[in-house]
Amino acid sequence: MNRTEDAAPTGQDPAPITVICGSTRFMEAMADADRDLTWAGRIVVKPGCDMKAPHPLWADPVEAAAGKARLDALHRAKIRLADDVLVVGSYIGDSTRAEIAYARALGKPVRFTHPEVDPELADQDCR
Repeated sequence: MNRTEDAAPTGQDPAPITVICGSTRFMEAMADADRDLTWAGRIVVKPGCDMKAPHPLWADPVEAAAGKARLDALHRAKIRLADDVLVVGSYIGDSTRAEIAYARALGKPVRFTHPEVDPELADQDCR
């Protein structure tokens, strides 16, 4: 079985792993995608902290900056671990754009819930 297929694993076959990327403004949509992919038999990893929402862990600006750097590195590790990437949402910011570029540089397939925001399409439009 190919790990990137959208089928549940059987026996000892490893389940395919999908990492969800996108702006944390789409956390609810990420949770929906997580549920659907999990139901389809995939292992899903996604952002675990929404730094746009107030929380004591990142209330201190100095700790928030250090935490953001740690979370960015952790998300790149999730991308390395994954078989493919699903970008959720209708907006691509700088962090998500960098994650997409990183995944593509590693040869990971990248899918979009809103394909029109794919940075490769925007690059083609500028040519």
